[in-house]
Amino acid sequence: MTQEQLQTFLDVATLAATAGGTVLKYYWGNLQDIQEKGRSGDLVTEADKASEAAILEVLKRHVPGHGILTEESGSLGDTSSRYLWAIDPLDGTTNYAHQYPAFATSIALLIDGVPQVGAVYNPFHDELFQGAIGHGATCNGKPIKVSQANSLDKSLLVTGFAYDRRETPDNNYAEFCYLTHLTQGVRRGGSASVDLAYVACGRLDGYWERGLSPWDLAAGVVLVQEAGGKVTAYDQSPFDIKSGRILATNGSLHSSLSKALLETPPLSSW
Repeated sequence: MTQEQLQTFLDVATLAATAGGTVLKYYWGNLQDIQEKGRSGDLVTEADKASEAAILEVLKRHVPGHGILTEESGSLGDTSSRYLWAIDPLDGTTNYAHQYPAFATSIALLIDGVPQVGAVYNPFHDELFQGAIGHGATCNGKPIKVSQANSLDKSLLVTGFAYDRRETPDNNYAEFCYLTHLTQGVRRGGSASVDLAYVACGRLDGYWERGLSPWDLAAGVVLVQEAGGKVTAYDQSPFDIKSGRILATNGSLHSSLSKALLETPPLSSW
């Protein structure tokens, strides 16, 4: 894969992300149809569906032979292709439905199963994050880098809670409380792609979460890595996008955050 080819795919990802974001601007504050998708709190709106339609039109026009994995429509085209687009037309639907401005369109290209191109666009703040392997990462065209925080007590972290948190003891509550005590704070943003973009640009120092899907993570993983950060499993083994579990940091905090996650005591022991 040449750098020129990656740049072409990044241009396509950018077109798709901004097309979806334009739709989200149109529906902002004007939603008429908010539904749950079977799991309590897992929402879908007409904005999700219209944004996805705009994104798919861009991808089908520019990369018609590629497979697509999308949150609302599932698998489309040849998903066994070495080129697979993972798209979330509205990452942060609950935020969006409540007019809380932490949401984005997230577009990524996996090549042979590895995220290599990513674009995350928050239309409310008009922030476009872009990255491709070997190209670096940018926000609105300006290069971005991860933070320099080198200890947990000087860090600001972010995490999230999966839709199954009411049904499983592995719900991230204990980790949230424990890391809140060890750091300057832990935020809950409600949009994985935005959380990862903020780690990439140094606004946040680290992020962990479980229960995620490839379309939540793929674009943000590229951004963090290309901004100089590190992405692995909780135990620092290689990141597996199918696991739904991620640890992403500025690199300097990676070992200490991994250790804290693995040592988190159960809430019942506090």
